[in-house]
Amino acid sequence: MDPVDALSEIAFWLERELAPSFKVKAFRRAADTIRGLDQDDLRTRNADGRLGRMKGIGGRTGEVIRQALAGDVPDYLASARERGARPLAEGGETLRAQLRGDLHSHSDFSDGGSPIEEMVAAAALLGREYLALTDHSPSLTIANGLSTERLERELDIVAGINGSGIDAGAGVRVLTGIEVDILEDGTLDQTPDVLDRLDVVVASVHSKLRSDRKTMTRRMLAAIADPHTNVLGHCTGRLVTGGRGTRPPSEFDAEAVFAACAEHDVAVEINSRPERVDPPDELIALALDAGCRFSIDTDAHAPGQLDFLQYGAERAERLGVPAERIVTTWPVEQLLAWSDAG
Repeated sequence: MDPVDALSEIAFWLERELAPSFKVKAFRRAADTIRGLDQDDLRTRNADGRLGRMKGIGGRTGEVIRQALAGDVPDYLASARERGARPLAEGGETLRAQLRGDLHSHSDFSDGGSPIEEMVAAAALLGREYLALTDHSPSLTIANGLSTERLERELDIVAGINGSGIDAGAGVRVLTGIEVDILEDGTLDQTPDVLDRLDVVVASVHSKLRSDRKTMTRRMLAAIADPHTNVLGHCTGRLVTGGRGTRPPSEFDAEAVFAACAEHDVAVEINSRPERVDPPDELIALALDAGCRFSIDTDAHAPGQLDFLQYGAERAERLGVPAERIVTTWPVEQLLAWSDAG
Protein backbone atom coordinates (compact mmCIF):
# COMPACT_ATOMS: atom_id res chain seq x y z
CA MET A 1 0.00 0.00 0.00
CA ASP A 2 1.04 3.61 -0.30
CA PRO A 3 3.34 4.48 2.63
CA VAL A 4 1.86 7.97 3.04
CA ASP A 5 -1.63 6.50 3.26
CA ALA A 6 -0.44 3.95 5.81
CA LEU A 7 1.17 6.59 8.03
CA SER A 8 -1.82 8.92 7.77
CA GLU A 9 -4.28 6.16 8.60
CA ILE A 10 -2.28 5.16 11.66
CA ALA A 11 -2.41 8.78 12.84
CA PHE A 12 -6.18 8.76 12.30
CA TRP A 13 -6.69 5.69 14.48
CA LEU A 14 -4.38 7.05 17.17
CA GLU A 15 -6.29 10.34 17.27
CA ARG A 16 -9.55 8.45 17.53
CA GLU A 17 -8.37 6.51 20.57
CA LEU A 18 -6.93 9.62 22.26
CA ALA A 19 -3.32 8.46 22.08
CA PRO A 20 -0.66 10.91 23.30
CA SER A 21 -0.20 13.73 20.82
CA PHE A 22 3.52 13.02 20.36
CA LYS A 23 2.67 9.62 18.88
CA VAL A 24 0.17 11.10 16.46
CA LYS A 25 2.58 13.83 15.42
CA ALA A 26 5.34 11.30 14.75
CA PHE A 27 3.25 9.52 12.10
CA ARG A 28 1.90 12.72 10.56
CA ARG A 29 5.42 14.19 10.46
CA ALA A 30 6.74 11.05 8.74
CA ALA A 31 3.91 11.20 6.19
CA ASP A 32 4.75 14.83 5.45
CA THR A 33 8.45 13.95 5.14
CA ILE A 34 7.94 11.39 2.36
CA ARG A 35 4.96 13.01 0.67
CA GLY A 36 5.92 13.81 -2.89
CA LEU A 37 8.57 11.09 -3.15
CA ASP A 38 7.69 8.25 -5.50
CA GLN A 39 7.95 4.66 -4.33
CA ASP A 40 11.02 3.90 -6.46
CA ASP A 41 12.86 6.75 -4.72
CA LEU A 42 11.72 5.45 -1.34
CA ARG A 43 12.88 1.94 -2.18
CA THR A 44 16.30 3.29 -3.18
CA ARG A 45 16.56 5.30 0.03
CA ASN A 46 15.52 2.25 2.02
CA ALA A 47 18.09 0.05 0.29
CA ASP A 48 21.03 2.40 0.82
CA GLY A 49 20.07 3.44 4.35
CA ARG A 50 19.11 7.03 3.60
CA LEU A 51 15.48 6.44 4.59
CA GLY A 52 16.37 5.97 8.24
CA ARG A 53 18.49 9.12 8.20
CA MET A 54 15.71 11.37 6.90
CA LYS A 55 14.58 13.96 9.41
CA GLY A 56 11.14 12.95 10.65
CA ILE A 57 11.60 9.22 10.11
CA GLY A 58 12.05 7.11 13.23
CA GLY A 59 12.33 3.41 13.88
CA ARG A 60 8.60 2.72 14.04
CA THR A 61 7.65 4.96 11.12
CA GLY A 62 10.51 3.58 9.05
CA GLU A 63 9.23 0.05 9.65
CA VAL A 64 5.76 1.09 8.50
CA ILE A 65 7.19 2.57 5.30
CA ARG A 66 9.27 -0.54 4.58
CA GLN A 67 6.35 -2.92 5.09
CA ALA A 68 4.09 -0.77 2.91
CA LEU A 69 6.72 -0.70 0.16
CA ALA A 70 6.82 -4.49 0.31
CA GLY A 71 3.13 -4.58 -0.51
CA ASP A 72 2.01 -5.55 2.97
CA VAL A 73 -0.38 -3.91 5.40
CA PRO A 74 2.08 -2.71 8.07
CA ASP A 75 1.80 -4.59 11.37
CA TYR A 76 1.27 -1.35 13.30
CA LEU A 77 -1.60 -0.37 10.99
CA ALA A 78 -3.20 -3.80 11.21
CA SER A 79 -3.17 -3.55 15.00
CA ALA A 80 -4.64 -0.03 14.91
CA ARG A 81 -7.40 -1.17 12.56
CA GLU A 82 -8.24 -4.06 14.87
CA ARG A 83 -8.59 -1.68 17.82
CA GLY A 84 -10.56 0.76 15.65
CA ALA A 85 -13.10 -1.90 14.75
CA ARG A 86 -14.39 -1.71 18.29
CA PRO A 87 -16.96 1.04 18.96
CA LEU A 88 -15.94 4.05 21.01
CA ALA A 89 -19.24 4.06 22.89
CA GLU A 90 -21.50 1.23 23.98
CA GLY A 91 -24.95 2.20 22.73
CA GLY A 92 -26.36 4.86 20.45
CA GLU A 93 -26.01 2.77 17.29
CA THR A 94 -29.53 3.52 16.03
CA LEU A 95 -29.11 7.27 16.29
CA ARG A 96 -25.52 7.20 15.05
CA ALA A 97 -26.70 5.57 11.83
CA GLN A 98 -29.05 8.51 11.27
CA LEU A 99 -26.41 11.22 11.67
CA ARG A 100 -25.49 12.72 8.32
CA GLY A 101 -23.06 15.48 9.22
CA ASP A 102 -21.11 17.51 11.73
CA LEU A 103 -21.42 21.26 12.26
CA HIS A 104 -18.31 21.90 14.38
CA SER A 105 -14.76 21.11 13.25
CA HIS A 106 -11.39 22.82 13.09
CA SER A 107 -8.46 22.80 10.69
CA ASP A 108 -4.90 24.10 10.82
CA PHE A 109 -6.24 27.49 9.81
CA SER A 110 -6.91 28.00 13.54
CA ASP A 111 -6.00 25.50 16.26
CA GLY A 112 -6.65 22.22 14.46
CA GLY A 113 -3.77 19.94 13.63
CA SER A 114 -4.47 19.09 9.99
CA PRO A 115 -5.20 20.77 6.66
CA ILE A 116 -8.78 21.13 5.47
CA GLU A 117 -8.29 18.45 2.83
CA GLU A 118 -7.29 15.86 5.45
CA MET A 119 -10.32 16.69 7.58
CA VAL A 120 -12.59 16.26 4.57
CA ALA A 121 -10.92 12.97 3.63
CA ALA A 122 -11.53 11.64 7.14
CA ALA A 123 -15.16 12.75 7.01
CA ALA A 124 -15.51 10.82 3.77
CA LEU A 125 -13.93 7.73 5.33
CA LEU A 126 -16.53 7.91 8.09
CA GLY A 127 -19.42 8.26 5.66
CA ARG A 128 -20.37 11.85 6.44
CA GLU A 129 -22.54 13.67 3.92
CA TYR A 130 -21.45 17.11 5.09
CA LEU A 131 -18.89 18.73 7.34
CA ALA A 132 -18.97 22.33 8.54
CA LEU A 133 -15.55 23.92 8.87
CA THR A 134 -15.81 26.21 11.90
CA ASP A 135 -12.41 27.62 12.74
CA HIS A 136 -12.15 30.22 15.49
CA SER A 137 -12.85 33.94 15.22
CA PRO A 138 -10.31 36.79 15.61
CA SER A 139 -10.47 37.51 19.34
CA LEU A 140 -9.42 33.98 20.32
CA THR A 141 -5.76 34.66 19.58
CA ILE A 142 -4.61 31.70 21.67
CA ALA A 143 -6.36 29.47 19.11
CA ASN A 144 -5.01 31.42 16.11
CA GLY A 145 -8.44 32.91 15.41
CA LEU A 146 -9.08 33.92 11.82
CA SER A 147 -8.99 37.50 10.65
CA THR A 148 -11.45 38.38 7.91
CA GLU A 149 -8.67 38.06 5.34
CA ARG A 150 -7.64 34.58 6.52
CA LEU A 151 -11.26 33.46 6.67
CA GLU A 152 -11.70 34.59 3.07
CA ARG A 153 -8.69 32.46 2.05
CA GLU A 154 -10.29 29.51 3.82
CA LEU A 155 -13.56 30.11 1.99
CA ASP A 156 -11.69 30.00 -1.32
CA ILE A 157 -10.25 26.58 -0.41
CA VAL A 158 -13.69 25.27 0.53
CA ALA A 159 -15.15 26.58 -2.73
CA GLY A 160 -12.38 24.79 -4.60
CA ILE A 161 -13.09 21.49 -2.86
CA ASN A 162 -16.84 21.74 -3.43
CA GLY A 163 -16.40 23.00 -6.98
CA SER A 164 -14.13 20.14 -8.01
CA GLY A 165 -16.92 17.61 -7.81
CA ILE A 166 -17.34 14.37 -5.95
CA ASP A 167 -13.71 13.26 -6.29
CA ALA A 168 -12.34 16.26 -4.36
CA GLY A 169 -14.42 15.75 -1.23
CA ALA A 170 -15.25 12.10 -1.91
CA GLY A 171 -18.94 13.00 -1.75
CA VAL A 172 -18.66 15.21 1.35
CA ARG A 173 -20.20 18.68 1.09
CA VAL A 174 -17.97 21.12 2.97
CA LEU A 175 -20.04 23.82 4.62
CA THR A 176 -18.56 27.23 5.30
CA GLY A 177 -18.71 28.22 8.92
CA ILE A 178 -17.12 29.69 12.00
CA GLU A 179 -17.01 29.08 15.72
CA VAL A 180 -17.52 32.68 16.63
CA ASP A 181 -16.71 33.94 20.08
CA ILE A 182 -19.51 35.39 22.16
CA LEU A 183 -17.89 38.57 23.42
CA GLU A 184 -18.45 39.94 26.91
CA ASP A 185 -21.28 42.20 25.77
CA GLY A 186 -23.00 39.32 23.96
CA THR A 187 -22.07 40.42 20.44
CA LEU A 188 -20.48 38.01 17.97
CA ASP A 189 -16.80 38.29 17.15
CA GLN A 190 -17.14 38.91 13.41
CA THR A 191 -18.87 41.46 11.21
CA PRO A 192 -22.46 40.83 10.11
CA ASP A 193 -21.40 41.03 6.45
CA VAL A 194 -18.93 38.18 6.92
CA LEU A 195 -21.37 36.08 8.95
CA ASP A 196 -23.97 36.55 6.20
CA ARG A 197 -21.66 34.68 3.81
CA LEU A 198 -21.39 31.54 5.93
CA ASP A 199 -23.51 28.40 5.93
CA VAL A 200 -23.23 27.73 9.67
CA VAL A 201 -22.43 29.89 12.69
CA VAL A 202 -21.59 28.18 15.98
CA ALA A 203 -21.51 30.72 18.82
CA SER A 204 -19.49 29.82 21.92
CA VAL A 205 -18.15 31.45 25.07
CA HIS A 206 -14.38 31.04 25.52
CA SER A 207 -13.49 33.85 27.92
CA LYS A 208 -14.50 34.99 31.41
CA LEU A 209 -16.09 31.58 31.96
CA ARG A 210 -16.34 32.23 35.71
CA SER A 211 -18.52 35.30 35.33
CA ASP A 212 -21.47 35.48 37.70
CA ARG A 213 -24.77 33.86 36.73
CA LYS A 214 -26.54 37.10 35.79
CA THR A 215 -23.68 38.37 33.63
CA MET A 216 -23.24 35.07 31.79
CA THR A 217 -26.97 34.70 31.20
CA ARG A 218 -27.24 38.20 29.74
CA ARG A 219 -24.22 37.53 27.53
CA MET A 220 -25.62 34.24 26.17
CA LEU A 221 -29.13 35.58 25.61
CA ALA A 222 -27.78 38.43 23.49
CA ALA A 223 -25.81 36.02 21.29
CA ILE A 224 -28.75 33.63 20.90
CA ALA A 225 -30.96 36.53 19.77
CA ASP A 226 -28.49 37.44 17.02
CA PRO A 227 -30.08 36.16 13.77
CA HIS A 228 -26.71 34.85 12.57
CA THR A 229 -26.41 32.29 15.39
CA ASN A 230 -27.37 28.75 14.39
CA VAL A 231 -25.81 26.63 17.14
CA LEU A 232 -24.94 27.37 20.77
CA GLY A 233 -21.60 25.61 21.22
CA HIS A 234 -20.47 23.72 24.38
CA CYS A 235 -22.72 25.87 26.50
CA THR A 236 -21.18 25.32 29.95
CA GLY A 237 -17.53 25.38 28.83
CA ARG A 238 -16.69 22.66 31.33
CA LEU A 239 -13.81 20.19 31.12
CA VAL A 240 -14.23 16.89 32.96
CA THR A 241 -10.92 15.25 32.04
CA GLY A 242 -7.99 15.51 29.65
CA GLY A 243 -4.62 17.12 29.21
CA ARG A 244 -5.92 20.64 29.88
CA GLY A 245 -7.12 19.63 33.34
CA THR A 246 -10.64 20.08 34.60
CA ARG A 247 -12.87 23.14 34.67
CA PRO A 248 -16.26 23.60 36.33
CA PRO A 249 -19.30 24.55 34.26
CA SER A 250 -20.20 28.18 33.81
CA GLU A 251 -23.15 29.43 35.82
CA PHE A 252 -26.17 30.76 33.93
CA ASP A 253 -29.95 30.59 33.97
CA ALA A 254 -30.34 27.45 31.89
CA GLU A 255 -34.12 27.67 31.67
CA ALA A 256 -33.92 31.20 30.25
CA VAL A 257 -31.10 30.31 27.86
CA PHE A 258 -32.85 27.22 26.49
CA ALA A 259 -36.17 29.06 26.22
CA ALA A 260 -34.35 31.64 24.08
CA CYS A 261 -32.79 28.88 21.96
CA ALA A 262 -36.25 27.44 21.33
CA GLU A 263 -37.69 30.89 20.54
CA HIS A 264 -34.92 31.82 18.08
CA ASP A 265 -34.54 28.28 16.68
CA VAL A 266 -30.92 27.99 17.78
CA ALA A 267 -29.75 24.39 18.19
CA VAL A 268 -28.13 23.40 21.47
CA GLU A 269 -24.91 21.59 20.74
CA ILE A 270 -24.31 18.16 22.21
CA ASN A 271 -20.53 18.39 22.14
CA SER A 272 -19.07 14.93 21.62
CA ARG A 273 -15.56 15.56 22.89
CA PRO A 274 -14.96 13.12 25.78
CA GLU A 275 -13.23 15.78 27.86
CA ARG A 276 -16.26 18.09 27.61
CA VAL A 277 -19.44 15.94 27.80
CA ASP A 278 -21.23 19.25 27.39
CA PRO A 279 -24.03 19.98 28.22
CA PRO A 280 -24.34 17.75 31.27
CA ASP A 281 -27.22 15.26 31.20
CA GLU A 282 -29.49 17.39 33.38
CA LEU A 283 -29.14 20.37 31.04
CA ILE A 284 -29.97 18.25 28.00
CA ALA A 285 -33.15 17.25 29.83
CA LEU A 286 -33.97 20.93 30.44
CA ALA A 287 -33.35 21.78 26.78
CA LEU A 288 -35.60 18.91 25.74
CA ASP A 289 -38.39 20.21 27.94
CA ALA A 290 -37.89 23.70 26.52
CA GLY A 291 -38.51 22.38 22.99
CA CYS A 292 -34.98 22.98 21.69
CA ARG A 293 -33.39 21.50 18.64
CA PHE A 294 -29.96 19.91 19.02
CA SER A 295 -26.80 19.51 16.97
CA ILE A 296 -24.55 16.54 17.72
CA ASP A 297 -21.04 17.72 16.81
CA THR A 298 -17.49 16.53 17.33
CA ASP A 299 -15.61 19.81 17.80
CA ALA A 300 -12.86 17.83 16.09
CA HIS A 301 -9.37 19.34 15.96
CA ALA A 302 -7.86 16.37 14.10
CA PRO A 303 -9.15 13.84 11.54
CA GLY A 304 -9.47 10.91 13.95
CA GLN A 305 -11.58 12.98 16.31
CA LEU A 306 -14.35 13.18 13.71
CA ASP A 307 -15.43 9.74 14.92
CA PHE A 308 -16.27 11.22 18.33
CA LEU A 309 -19.85 11.53 17.06
CA GLN A 310 -20.25 8.09 18.58
CA TYR A 311 -20.04 9.60 22.06
CA GLY A 312 -22.65 12.26 21.32
CA ALA A 313 -25.01 9.75 19.70
CA GLU A 314 -24.81 7.48 22.72
CA ARG A 315 -25.68 10.31 25.11
CA ALA A 316 -28.52 11.66 22.99
CA GLU A 317 -30.09 8.25 22.48
CA ARG A 318 -29.76 7.34 26.15
CA LEU A 319 -31.37 10.64 27.18
CA GLY A 320 -34.26 10.26 24.75
CA VAL A 321 -33.48 13.06 22.30
CA PRO A 322 -35.70 12.43 19.23
CA ALA A 323 -33.79 12.13 15.96
CA GLU A 324 -36.10 14.60 14.24
CA ARG A 325 -35.01 17.32 16.69
CA ILE A 326 -31.33 16.77 15.87
CA VAL A 327 -30.39 18.96 12.92
CA THR A 328 -27.38 16.83 12.02
CA THR A 329 -29.72 13.98 11.06
CA TRP A 330 -31.21 16.17 8.33
CA PRO A 331 -30.24 16.10 4.62
CA VAL A 332 -27.96 18.96 3.70
CA GLU A 333 -30.67 20.84 1.78
CA GLN A 334 -32.94 20.86 4.83
CA LEU A 335 -30.04 21.78 7.10
CA LEU A 336 -29.08 24.74 4.92
CA ALA A 337 -32.67 25.95 4.62
CA TRP A 338 -32.83 25.98 8.42
CA SER A 339 -29.46 27.68 8.96
CA ASP A 340 -30.18 30.32 6.32
CA ALA A 341 -33.58 31.05 7.83
CA GLY A 342 -31.84 31.90 11.07
